[in-house]
Amino acid sequence: MERPQTRYVDVGGAEVAYQIVGQGPPDVVYVSGFSHVDLRWDNPVWAAFLERLASFGRLILFDRRGTGASEAVVDHAMPTWEEWADDVRAVLDAARSARAVVLAETDGGPTGLLFTAMQPERVSGLILANTTARRLRADDYPMGMPPEAADALVERFRQSWGTPDSVSISWPSRANDPEFRHWVAKVTRAIATPGNAAAQIRYIIEKLDARGALPLIQAPTLVLHTKGNLVYSIAEGRYLADHIDGARFVELPGGDLFVAASPTAVEEIGEFMTGERPPVEVDRILTTVLFTDIVGSTERAGREGDRRWSELLSAHHQVVRSELHHFRGEEIDTAGDGFLVTFDGPARAIRCACAIRDRVESLGLEIRAGLHTGEVELTDEGPRGLAVHIGARVGAAAGPGEVLVSRTVADLVVGSGIKLVDRGEHKLKGVPGRWHLFAVAT
Repeated sequence: MERPQTRYVDVGGAEVAYQIVGQGPPDVVYVSGFSHVDLRWDNPVWAAFLERLASFGRLILFDRRGTGASEAVVDHAMPTWEEWADDVRAVLDAARSARAVVLAETDGGPTGLLFTAMQPERVSGLILANTTARRLRADDYPMGMPPEAADALVERFRQSWGTPDSVSISWPSRANDPEFRHWVAKVTRAIATPGNAAAQIRYIIEKLDARGALPLIQAPTLVLHTKGNLVYSIAEGRYLADHIDGARFVELPGGDLFVAASPTAVEEIGEFMTGERPPVEVDRILTTVLFTDIVGSTERAGREGDRRWSELLSAHHQVVRSELHHFRGEEIDTAGDGFLVTFDGPARAIRCACAIRDRVESLGLEIRAGLHTGEVELTDEGPRGLAVHIGARVGAAAGPGEVLVSRTVADLVVGSGIKLVDRGEHKLKGVPGRWHLFAVAT
């Protein structure tokens, strides 16, 4: 088979390498975490697996930011999960793929989960292979790793990265194959340095919690998990299947981490991709809602008079819509001087709100803004549900010139570089409980 051409797509100023193999439909995008699109083809085991995948449909491969042929990342500025999910969107756009099966393996699993939850209309099926929704143990997640085990795992990867010894973790079935061990050592050195790989692994372990996305997965889902792999316990795979509606769980023998390349897994993937399945009707989505309104608009309108106020309002709307276009926000409703907007990523929503706030100052106007990320129901009249109501109440709690976010948003933008100031707990009118809110630092 002729090697595919490696192309690049710009994602937020970073270059992401991708390849397209075979013909569709269907399309399948392989979200594999650590990878190198070019060097995979040097090994007959991987090449045969990729060729088999491409026989089921059009295969789209890419290296996420920080790995392989894509833009490198520094240890203290890791991409957020939202940004890694945006790599998937950008590559699908570049490949002109409207809808695809997402095959997400190992540390690429959470990216696949978030993309599927945030953009369900673009996902016809989801395959999760030897992955998890969370790494660390919690009171409500006893199958996670204790912190000391996580430290040991990171150090083991750091010590073995770029050496033949890494095969004993990822491919124990080939631990005695000298040629394969040499190839793995070469590929891992090309993917990242040992220190950067360890930093990415630690970041993934400490910052990962995609459990909130699981009930929002609407695509048909297949969960594949090897019983004996040394990184992700079988209980983590079962947790995924138990919390995704209608998911099918397949336990596979052996201990190889990259399970998708095994012959049994390939058969399961082929059946999943080529079988007749009804189209997914999207009625729920994970999204970030943004509410903005002009501070003191009623008093200002009275002072300015109808004509001047109408001109100011028109200029305000023009600024808002310009920033929505720049940050890919979707305008849902405009009532007087307020906007309701949705975004497929919370960091982008925050930056959009701040840009609007800063630009309308030149008009002599002040806005307040509130953001919340949650599940919404899609209707002909727009998104509906508690998440929309919470977003509106967060906005109402904001002060003049303030961008206020919920705890959910704050947790999702960790690592984005956005600085938040704790505003304490608040009672939001009509919303049960007390809500921890944070202001975006100016």
